[in-house]
Amino acid sequence: MVNLTELENDALVEIFNIGVGHAAAAMSEIVNEEVVMSVPSISFLNRTDAAELLGSKKDGERICGVSQHYDGAFATEAILMFPEDKSLEIVRLMVGDSMPLQELTEMEQEAMSEIGNIILNACVGTLANLFGSELHGSLPVYHVGTSTEILSVFGEQGEDVVLMLHIDFVLARHQIHGYVAFVLDLSALHDLKEQVDRYLARVLGQA
Repeated sequence: MVNLTELENDALVEIFNIGVGHAAAAMSEIVNEEVVMSVPSISFLNRTDAAELLGSKKDGERICGVSQHYDGAFATEAILMFPEDKSLEIVRLMVGDSMPLQELTEMEQEAMSEIGNIILNACVGTLANLFGSELHGSLPVYHVGTSTEILSVFGEQGEDVVLMLHIDFVLARHQIHGYVAFVLDLSALHDLKEQVDRYLARVLGQA
């Protein structure tokens, strides 16, 4: 599927940690509470295994997702995903405890789209900056369904690879686990690996 060296893998984890650090700062302002976000691990999976990872806690568990398409240095569908019950918890943090559940549910799509836009653009923007390349994103699209249903929205299975970022959100009174998935075809995967190698060459003074 893909063979990253340990150095390439560590570089990607470091880059994404910078990205979610920027997202955490933006989220902290929205929820008026310190937000610490980290990417402890990344993995490359096929779509079936990625869907199983997302749905591993409960069979058929519904996932809330926000996706954006990016192209430029490489083409990808980026998707932020949480268990559905956690997405409402995040929205409540944004709007406060006083809002009735019905109104909160009505706001969920708009609020989650905003959060997805912040987090995905922070991750992808950091990639673009550090790679010295351009990546252009579409407007966010909101999804609810099982992990299989959400991942199947993005074309046929084919030989696509899913780059999974495991993201930990830690707030003063909450700990929430989510995922960002990048769906990449083999050409895009090759482009990403090439960008990482160029970045490493610059950082290590080998350019």
